[in-house]
Amino acid sequence: MGVGSVAQVPWRVLLVDGVAALRAQIRQALETAGGFAVVAEAADGAEALESAVRHQPELIVLDLALPDLAGSELLTRLRGVVPRALVVVYTGAYGEVTDALSEQVAGILRKDEDVRYLAKLCQDLAQRHDVAATLELGAEHRGVAVARGFIAEQCRRWGCLELVEDAKLVVTELVTNALVHTRTRCEIRANYEGHLLRVEVVDHGLGTPDPRLPTQLDDHGRGLLLVTALCAAWGVDARDDGRKIVWAELTYPPMLSRN
Repeated sequence: MGVGSVAQVPWRVLLVDGVAALRAQIRQALETAGGFAVVAEAADGAEALESAVRHQPELIVLDLALPDLAGSELLTRLRGVVPRALVVVYTGAYGEVTDALSEQVAGILRKDEDVRYLAKLCQDLAQRHDVAATLELGAEHRGVAVARGFIAEQCRRWGCLELVEDAKLVVTELVTNALVHTRTRCEIRANYEGHLLRVEVVDHGLGTPDPRLPTQLDDHGRGLLLVTALCAAWGVDARDDGRKIVWAELTYPPMLSRN
């Protein structure tokens, strides 16, 4: 693999159903359809919430007839921990489907429909909502230029050209920090949904970025202040496996052009 290689990112999926055999069928249907990675399964509401917090799925296939939590209550609590996840209800308890619940989910399907229809529904939703890509970078400093080209190309492909220049500046800072300060390989992830572009840089190095006020004599130190100005939000997530994820979210209109 060279300096960078681009690959489409599969959707992370959480399956929530009390019947293990049915979860296996859904998993097989989604994996056969392609574009999905089932990262966790849950047999009840408590397990679903724990798995959602831990794995941050982008798609949740949810049965409403669970032994411990009502479907509407679980859905509300899932929205609290993974607000951006799409939820597809696949249930035999169709009597629990209310207008209020319908407004909170991306799709609803009865269990008497074949799981292949469920997979097709999920694919259609993914094609409409998902625009994501990832790039693996070596430890070389030239990876910064590759990362800038990568994010510019994704913005063009996703139709968010208004964010290109801001996105290149943000990516420059985040990737530079990863390559210079951690001296490890890193991965850049990007996805665009609605009017929000999220960029993540993943590395295994020690330390976290810390914005500080530079003096007039400093050649460096202004990058994260710029990220703060350009982005709606940014932060750092430390994972148990030693990875560090530095993320930033840009919205359209760009932050600096807002009144």
